Amino acid sequence: MIRKQHSPVPGCVRVCFELPSCIWADRISLVGDFNHWDRHATPLKQERDGAWRAVLDLAAGQRFAFFYLVDGNRQTDTNADGFISSGLESQCSIVDTSINIPTWHFRERERMPVPVAVPA
Repeated sequence: MIRKQHSPVPGCVRVCFELPSCIWADRISLVGDFNHWDRHATPLKQERDGAWRAVLDLAAGQRFAFFYLVDGNRQTDTNADGFISSGLESQCSIVDTSINIPTWHFRERERMPVPVAVPA
């Protein structure tokens, strides 16, 4: 699963890469063009709920290719924004940081979320 939200870093989108707790592995890494395809730069950490996660602040308005390395085996993300072939028999997932992220503000009296358009 990939979740995107506003980042405290200007010009970036905070992206949470997550794999479910049912994946039995000793080591999972996130490998992509955002970390120069370094297999060790971005390990996913297994949280208390069992899910594997890594959170990155990526430049807004771009597309990034990536894959997971699960105990040495490549795996794409079925929830990615797209896919691209990167050679013989290998495919990479795409995360697109130009996709609008909804912003919610709350009306004081009603405490109901009101969607606000985010400028591109």
